[in-house]
Amino acid sequence: MNQSFTSSGLAWRIWFVTNIASSTMFMLYIFLSAFRFESLFSFVVIFIGGSIASLPALITLFIVLPLIKGMKSNWRVKLLYFLFVLIAVPFFYGFIAALLSLDIMPGNNYFNPFFSDLLGVSAVLISATLTAAFYFFHRLISFFSNNPFRTSSYRSALSLLFFKTNTTIPMEQSFPQVPVPAQSNRLLIKGLITGGLILLMLIPTVFIQNLVREREERQQEIVKEVSSKWAFAQTLSGPFLSIPYTETSTDANGKTVSSKTHLIITADNLSVTGKIMPEERPRSIYKVLLYRTALNFSGSFKPTWPADINPAYADLANARLCFALSDFKGIEEEISGRLNQQKFSLSPGLPVQDFGETGLSVPVDLSTANMSDGIAFETNVQLKGSGQLHFIPTGANSKYILSSTWANPSFDGSALPTSRTVRDSGFLSQWNFNRANLSFGSVMRSGTIKISNMAFGVSLVQPADQYNKTMRSAKYAILIIGLSFALFFIIEIMQKKPFHPVQYVLVGLALVIFYTLLLSISEFILFDKAYLIAASATVLLIALYAKSHFKSWRPTAVLATALSALYGFVFILIRLEDTALLVGSIGLFVILALVMYASRKVNWYGENRIDSKDDFIEQR
Repeated sequence: MNQSFTSSGLAWRIWFVTNIASSTMFMLYIFLSAFRFESLFSFVVIFIGGSIASLPALITLFIVLPLIKGMKSNWRVKLLYFLFVLIAVPFFYGFIAALLSLDIMPGNNYFNPFFSDLLGVSAVLISATLTAAFYFFHRLISFFSNNPFRTSSYRSALSLLFFKTNTTIPMEQSFPQVPVPAQSNRLLIKGLITGGLILLMLIPTVFIQNLVREREERQQEIVKEVSSKWAFAQTLSGPFLSIPYTETSTDANGKTVSSKTHLIITADNLSVTGKIMPEERPRSIYKVLLYRTALNFSGSFKPTWPADINPAYADLANARLCFALSDFKGIEEEISGRLNQQKFSLSPGLPVQDFGETGLSVPVDLSTANMSDGIAFETNVQLKGSGQLHFIPTGANSKYILSSTWANPSFDGSALPTSRTVRDSGFLSQWNFNRANLSFGSVMRSGTIKISNMAFGVSLVQPADQYNKTMRSAKYAILIIGLSFALFFIIEIMQKKPFHPVQYVLVGLALVIFYTLLLSISEFILFDKAYLIAASATVLLIALYAKSHFKSWRPTAVLATALSALYGFVFILIRLEDTALLVGSIGLFVILALVMYASRKVNWYGENRIDSKDDFIEQR
């Protein structure tokens, strides 16, 4: 015998099953995102916290269920209203959770995390509530139809809802066949279920995005590990002189006080030429981009003494020629050169740290006479590094010329090249500076220089940035899944062969697995080829599955063509940068127009007949 529930009993049962389902989903999310096992105690804590937080939802169910039951409408309409409540309440909780997770600080882009949290939390909670509703589906039909004998199983409930199948009714009377608009109600309910399944399928895409981040972090760890043994990105300054300097002043008591500091003299007419030789080192399934470079520095020191600096107080006998760089491991050969026709070899250590905390220096023999005439220098530097080569401009009337066989440079930093040429065979770039471009003179005291954000140079970019492209494609998952489900929904109506919710889930899983295929294959071959393989396999799988259901090649061809066009459209959006929004908006408009055109002949208000005495009484 079928058991009937009161409104309060049905309310707390749906609330309890929803908490169980949502707690399980959140535990699964924690496990997949953090890759660690959570104890049963953690599940109990999440369940208790969720139960307390969802008490307003329980009160809402206590109020809404009897109100909907008392409406003078068909039981299908009542069920439709109740499903709307089951979607609206979790969405409200998702909105609150997204607000609480915001980091509202100046300069933060908090809109994207807000919508991501809103979508993620709402999808989990809506999926949990729909799970509870499906568990008590036949009870809900009996409750809203005021007939405990109307249906006694899930199968008969679904048949009564979608296929207009009469169920066992303990009555022998016949009733007039009065037409009622039940077809539209069934389509609306099926549409809501399909929408809930779309949200349900968005949950695995969150796990996919976490997997992409985990693989990207793994690649960065590999790059960091190899770079630590080779050399990190290099930032160099031009050669400069450091000279001890003693200043005298008079204090408040009239006594003469002396203080010691260092003078920094930068080069004039500095010329830097270099060639970057890239190297790709394989490590596991990854390739780490490294480089070697040969640099030549030439120029002269001919200071123009400011009025507040007396050259007589400069200790020229203890002057040092300095050269700053960021990573000592990158030095392949001894750095030597000539200063005023005298040979020198640099050794580690800097007397000042204005242009960098680490570097090399060597004592030099200077005099007032040769300083006024100008001191020419030249040095060669053999370095190795990874990813990036930057310079700090230290000389007036200076030029930097870099060339390489790498065809994918990124010119970055505080200044772009004055001229550059990029070809498939490599690149050639040049930067020019003059005295007016620099924020300091040729002679200055140590500690008065501000070089923050002054570095410029080039980064060697690997063109196969598969993780960034895979992440961008995963963000279009709602477009792929939503339009695919909508297409199935329209075709099943036109073909009059309903698609079961389980079949929707299987198709959704195929659409989600596309991203894992794309991620794994793109780690071995180019992204474009990986996208073609993954998309072709997914479209073929779904097309064959649709053929087995619809038993016809015509709807199968329509599905395959639409899915192929959809994947092609997303691929174009991934490749575009500046015009992605424009092309995406136009594409969505065209897709909407096609959907409206395809659904123009759908009979949304088809007639139906009364199945029982309750329906007849409700319509009267």
